Amino acid sequence: MKQFDPKQVTVEGTKFYIFPFPAFKAANLSGELAALIAPLLSSLGALIGSNDNLLDVNVEEAAPSIAGAFNSLSGDKLESLLKKLLIANKNITVEVEDEDEPQRLTEDLANEIFCGEVQGLFILAFEVIRLNFNGFFKKLGNLSGGAAEKMEKAMKTLSSTAS
Repeated sequence: MKQFDPKQVTVEGTKFYIFPFPAFKAANLSGELAALIAPLLSSLGALIGSNDNLLDVNVEEAAPSIAGAFNSLSGDKLESLLKKLLIANKNITVEVEDEDEPQRLTEDLANEIFCGEVQGLFILAFEVIRLNFNGFFKKLGNLSGGAAEKMEKAMKTLSSTAS
């Protein structure tokens, strides 16, 4: 993966181009993402099946679980994290009608695209997480029993120290 090679994803019928975060920015955000891991593990458990990677789930099937994991955060923390993932780092461009070139995703543009379709906002954020933190989540999908409980406890501890 190269920092200037975007991944194309389609969310709610709109094409987005996600550019990877710089390494240090990704490291900074990983602390905040730890708060999502425990709810994401429990809510996606049934969809993971035999996958080795938590992030290898079908995004459309997992959308309600993804939204639920994001909703486990307070409104202010959720808004802050979504802005960091989607607009603050200027890492996403989007194809807009009547424009020749993809446009940088801004707060105003995101508000227009996702007005009334907030679930799409969560799906796009999940795609950013999948692109930037895939290695971080390797093998978490196969955790079960005591190992999963220990991971959940560790992630809660990590997220409380990151706050």
